[in-house]
Amino acid sequence: MEKIAIIGAGVIGMTLANYLDTNKFDITVFDDSLGQATKASAGIISPWLSKRRNKQWYQLAKDGAAFFSKLQQDFALSSSVYKQSGTLIIRKEKQLDALYDLALNRKKGAPEIGDIKRLSSLETTRYLPLLTPSKALFISGGGRLDGRNYLNDLKKKAQKKGVHFIHETASLSFKKDNFMVHYNQKESSFDRLALTCGPHLGELLKPLQFKVDIRPQKGQLLVFETNYQKSGQWPVAMLDGEADLTPFENGKIILGATHENEAKWDLSPTHEALEKLWASSDPFLRDSKDLFSSNIHFRVGTRAYSSDFAPFFGPIPGLDNLVVASGLGSSGLTTGPYIGYLLAQYLNQKARLSPIYQKPIETYLKKI
Repeated sequence: MEKIAIIGAGVIGMTLANYLDTNKFDITVFDDSLGQATKASAGIISPWLSKRRNKQWYQLAKDGAAFFSKLQQDFALSSSVYKQSGTLIIRKEKQLDALYDLALNRKKGAPEIGDIKRLSSLETTRYLPLLTPSKALFISGGGRLDGRNYLNDLKKKAQKKGVHFIHETASLSFKKDNFMVHYNQKESSFDRLALTCGPHLGELLKPLQFKVDIRPQKGQLLVFETNYQKSGQWPVAMLDGEADLTPFENGKIILGATHENEAKWDLSPTHEALEKLWASSDPFLRDSKDLFSSNIHFRVGTRAYSSDFAPFFGPIPGLDNLVVASGLGSSGLTTGPYIGYLLAQYLNQKARLSPIYQKPIETYLKKI
């Protein structure tokens, strides 16, 4: 049985750990959780109306969204973790016309979009009572994922499978065809490595003489604990601006997120983020003063971005026993579980990783 270490217990790492074959691998996950994007995130799983021009990214995001039906079945995810809630898109009327046409066109290749409806202002507030009357587009296939609950749930499942967890910061070296993982003045030898550590990938690969095209970006979300007990039945809302509104069970509402390039590794919640998210969402919210005076707390994490805003994953050429994944950016909860699954298929069965999802991995990793 081969020993494999997964360094990074975010959305990719935890999905990978649960899909790896425990008859083939003795699995250890290293998790220090510092700045972890998934633990701070709440994602809208609804990529179909994105206007990003990167066709490979859209193919990955589309297939990642479709993968959630299998993911939910395989892991029996509760509604506090994932729910196909539907998505409301709030835009100006002319933009809604264009998005409606785009949705009809993209449904041809992505039937999981579901029903597509134009909503009147009154219908919008009936779908999501927090919103002011605004015309909207509704697609029934959209969903929501609570990153923190997803990680907690999958960690319990992994532990039941016999996966080991070490809550320490890890570093690497290479010795006699084996990878050495160093942590807390200890070291362990592994036959294989999976580096799923987001923006920390560059520093981890330095000892192996690789330079990585990756940068950190700070993201902050606001969590409101309200008295809306039926909030779990509401759809998510993509507002016209930077903020998205994601209702969860038992009155929990999440608003976000910011995209702060200069803050990088800083994990301090800031008043500026509160002001920014409030300003962008206030025109769309009923009783916003009451909402913003409720029990509020922050979630703060660090995303990983490549210079072309595209994710990358797979084995490093010449080191087939080392796989990496990073660069997910703000779509990590949509693409991350599927990437974790694809890496598991590669490691379990030597399944080929399709080139339709990304540029060659050498685009992002250079030998020094």
